[in-house]
Amino acid sequence: MIFKPKQLGKVSLPQETVVAEKKSCRRFGPCGIGKEAIYLNSFYFERRYYLAIKSVKRIFKRVAMSKGGFTGRGVFASIPYLVVEYDNGQVKQCNFKVEDDVDMFLEAFARIRPDVPLHSKEAERKLQEKAKREAARYRKELTPQAQSAWNELEQAKKRLENDPGKSNRLARAAKNKRRNDQANPAYKWVALAIVLAGALCAAYGVYTLVTHDTTGIYWTLLGLAAVFFFSGAHVLPTARNNRRAIDREWEQAREDMKTAVGPDFPVPPQYAHPVVLQRMIRIIREGRAQTVPEAFELMKKDLKALNSSVQVEQEEYDEVVLIKPIFLLCNYE
Repeated sequence: MIFKPKQLGKVSLPQETVVAEKKSCRRFGPCGIGKEAIYLNSFYFERRYYLAIKSVKRIFKRVAMSKGGFTGRGVFASIPYLVVEYDNGQVKQCNFKVEDDVDMFLEAFARIRPDVPLHSKEAERKLQEKAKREAARYRKELTPQAQSAWNELEQAKKRLENDPGKSNRLARAAKNKRRNDQANPAYKWVALAIVLAGALCAAYGVYTLVTHDTTGIYWTLLGLAAVFFFSGAHVLPTARNNRRAIDREWEQAREDMKTAVGPDFPVPPQYAHPVVLQRMIRIIREGRAQTVPEAFELMKKDLKALNSSVQVEQEEYDEVVLIKPIFLLCNYE
């Protein structure tokens, strides 16, 4: 191993344990979770540091939005970070390329340390205020029919939360397919051409350096910059990043969910996600619907009304970007 993970925090682990865990840990983007520690990235290297799990005091997601961030436009629509607070107020911030990886990291960590807060202090304050506003919105008493619908949805939601892998896969596959369907296919081949040109440029730079031409370093750096930038941008056509593979992943995710939930699930299997059920529960608790089918139709109507021109809170935004690609692909049917 070229780089042994460096220690963060006061708790030190045996070097052989750290080295072994780094190899076998569950990986989420550039970070990972082992039995004894979490492994965090530096700006350039994945899993460069380790921090004992018992040292973590707070861990949460932070998203830096650029212009057009909520619409998915702009050079960097959103830049997700994993923020870890440990020991006496020390903080480590880790940059990610894919926001879903941060969510999956937090979800996995919460199972290990359910006592650790998953939001910043400011976010917790806002969530408490929002909870009070929502409580005022909900009806104190529901009809027996509405109460029965709420109970049915709660049971279905817990069922999905007990096995989150299939729901997460469904949402991720829908997001990938939606992004692929909207993207111009020519972009991938342009990116591939740039990467090949960058590789040739780097090779030429190395050759000129060998022949003692000092300008070769510039050609090498330029070529490597092009290769690394476009290789990490998830636009190159690969065995997994192509239309056929993405379509196959989407269809397989739908079939797996259909098999998992069975015919008696309160919503169609392609929409079986905890967020969908949670939004339906809110509608029933607000008194806007009395039955599950009514809540489902109102939930779809609300979702259709949310577009790039509508400003929403961060929590609402997270829910919408997670499930709306599923409804768009299925035409809300």
